[in-house]
Amino acid sequence: MPRIICTVTNDLSYDQRMIRICTSLARAGYAVTLVGRQRRASKPLRPEAFEQKRLWCYFEKGKLFYLEYNLRLLLWLLFQPFDITCSIDLDTILPGFIVCRLRGKVCVYDAHEYFTETPEVERRPAVKRAWEWVARFTIPRLRYAYTVGPALASIFREKYGVPFAVIRNVPARQGEAPLPTQVSEPIIFYQGALNEGRGLEYAIEAMQSIDGAQLWLAGEGDLSAQLREQMQKLGLEHKVKFLGFVLPHELQQLTPAATIGLNLLENRGLSYYYSLANKAFDYVQAAVPSIQMAFPEYQALNRQYEVFLLLEELSAEAVAAAIRELLDNGERYKRLQENCRRASEVWNWETEEQLLLEFYRKIQSRSSGDHLI
Repeated sequence: MPRIICTVTNDLSYDQRMIRICTSLARAGYAVTLVGRQRRASKPLRPEAFEQKRLWCYFEKGKLFYLEYNLRLLLWLLFQPFDITCSIDLDTILPGFIVCRLRGKVCVYDAHEYFTETPEVERRPAVKRAWEWVARFTIPRLRYAYTVGPALASIFREKYGVPFAVIRNVPARQGEAPLPTQVSEPIIFYQGALNEGRGLEYAIEAMQSIDGAQLWLAGEGDLSAQLREQMQKLGLEHKVKFLGFVLPHELQQLTPAATIGLNLLENRGLSYYYSLANKAFDYVQAAVPSIQMAFPEYQALNRQYEVFLLLEELSAEAVAAAIRELLDNGERYKRLQENCRRASEVWNWETEEQLLLEFYRKIQSRSSGDHLI
């Protein structure tokens, strides 16, 4: 079976999506290696069904980190045996593209997001131009690509002239739900990076008017210190709990304990507007009704199964009103919860995994002499 190297810029431990994808490929017989970076605070890796490799970098963030990591990844790939590289997002595509072109191998692009339209990139014109050049230089020259939702697939296909398959970022079916952690009050739960554009400032502010419930934030990010400072200034230490980094297997225990899930993306760039976040499906799989923004992908899902309370605007007042609606309207809450259980039978990795394996089977079906990337 082909040897596949998947490349990311994170430290692997908390990447539920890539652990899921690499595990499926490994169980299907592929020799898979997932490559990320070694951070100073990285925890030891858990054993997985695939190989894992971390590249140490002196720089931890910013332009110098991306430059250093891409150079280290390029040099590492040059001396590795492989048949396919799968570059996850633009920040790892250049090394995979260059080495595949030099060696006549297959380069796959996995667009987890609309990278050039993320808030961190979109608000910095020079940085955005640089990443757009990378996209224009590489993506139109690729044959194989996929992304997480139909809206992004359509945008990328029109922009780059390359067909994009859709493989959604959904969790595996849980079967019998794990026993939730016992808590005395309803939990408003957020899982994911504490980064700008996630609406977390509004969620914390909203807790000022919510009594008898707690807000739990599972993750860390660029706004970790700022959000903790906001909590202290508002005197909400008794209502807001920062859980820090939580490993994927621990999240499977925490999420079912929640009463309400949050995914409050600000409309800041097309990446967020057309996103289809894994946390939305994680909440559904755990039978936890959630509050989402009324963006196209979430509206489309809600038309299939009403599992979300959708917000037309993002403000502390709107978030507080949505939380109170789900806490106080028992009939609506139970309807959403039951719809989550029904949707979980359809929106799960067991279904999506077949699309992933079929995607790679198509690559295999090419003649051995056809090495177009």
